Amino acid sequence: MKRIINFILCRIAVIAAKAMIFLLRVAGSGGTSFPGKLAIKIYPGILSELSRKYRIFMITGTNGKTTTSRIIAEILKENGISYVANKSGANLISGIATCLISDIKINMTPGSHTALLEVDEAAFRVATETVKPAAVVVTNFFRDQLDRYGELYDTLKTVRKGISHIPDATLILNVDDSLCASLGNNVSNPVIYYGFDEQAVSSVQEQDPALNHDASFCLFCKTKYQYKSRFYGHLGHFACPGCGYGRPEALVSVEKVTVLSGDFSAVIFNTPSGKFSAQINLPGLYNIYNALAATAFAETLGFSHEKTVYALSAFESGFGRMESISLEDRTIQVILIKNPVGFSQVINFLLTVENAAVISFIINDNLADGTDISWLWDAELEVLADIQDRVSAFFVSGTRADDMAVRLKYAGIYSNRITIENDKGAMLDAALNLLRPGETLYILPTYTAMLDIRKTLEKRYKLKYFWQ
Repeated sequence: MKRIINFILCRIAVIAAKAMIFLLRVAGSGGTSFPGKLAIKIYPGILSELSRKYRIFMITGTNGKTTTSRIIAEILKENGISYVANKSGANLISGIATCLISDIKINMTPGSHTALLEVDEAAFRVATETVKPAAVVVTNFFRDQLDRYGELYDTLKTVRKGISHIPDATLILNVDDSLCASLGNNVSNPVIYYGFDEQAVSSVQEQDPALNHDASFCLFCKTKYQYKSRFYGHLGHFACPGCGYGRPEALVSVEKVTVLSGDFSAVIFNTPSGKFSAQINLPGLYNIYNALAATAFAETLGFSHEKTVYALSAFESGFGRMESISLEDRTIQVILIKNPVGFSQVINFLLTVENAAVISFIINDNLADGTDISWLWDAELEVLADIQDRVSAFFVSGTRADDMAVRLKYAGIYSNRITIENDKGAMLDAALNLLRPGETLYILPTYTAMLDIRKTLEKRYKLKYFWQ
């Protein structure tokens, strides 16, 4: 009798959630989270019930989840694998449930047999209690939204606990991140490490013995790490002189970054099945890491190099993650910022841009952004002063526009180059009016600010909806 009741409740939950998805999208809303909440309310076991119908791949970590997921999605597509994915980035339990419900048919059979799920690192432990993935890609761990995630090592413990629920899943781990690499210690899971070779980047950061970063000290004995090479943040070839914990060997690696421009990157990958060159359809060192994670995934599943190379060059960036909007002879590019290391890497990308530009920061402090904005002071914004002569203007907007303006002033940006404009439409108009042919408006928003500005851009330029 109980099984019959559960079957009925599950079907009711699916029908109700599907109806809610339809209604919300007709109304112009994404319908990416609330339908899942509704379904779980009706039948708490729905995620466990539906996930058993799929081969599951998960991506988690602090930075790069959405972009890595997009690249893996393109790899799956090139290999003829039908899949469902939470493309919108709705990566909490409700978003995962909505994703599977959107694919499942009324007769409870899946439309696809593979699910590619981006999972928030804080939700990973709960997700793996019911969802059992075949493979998990972990990108990195950085300090992020202290008011929500708490201390960095708590996030690591949460993910480690989640892994304990899935002993059969293959772990695909960033070996250059001392925190991420530690997840491969003392587990029964198959482990695939990926990372940069020591001389992969021609101009890596020199190791300053006095420098502290998000993971300066050994997890096991608290001695300060030493680095042979450090690429950014705490990512690099680390070793503890105290207890001997050090970087494991990478099975899949970037042997050499051959091009690092403001438009794209080109690299040489080294894998167990051979070396190959590829062009990555995104700029930035941090996006090479995302492409490397996806390449390690492709290697784990035995996909051909040829199809991986094509996927890396052809994939579309996710909404707000280096998303470009062409306006005939001008361009808008939207780049999400959310924590110090990610923000600093975006700034480093802007240093590679040759043409003059306008830069707009939209900073909110809503719950989804993190109400603590002290991270703005930890990002390396001072280097912007070196390029301000080729930046036509700096605009600031959002609920914490004033704070961002002060941060820019202390970074060395001339006050007369900073404009506070809280009306996002007016800010967009003013910024575009300053652009000359060939120039780009770079919009750097926090998460809720990105959703807001993208709604404006959707209406103006007929863009895809963010959930597509």
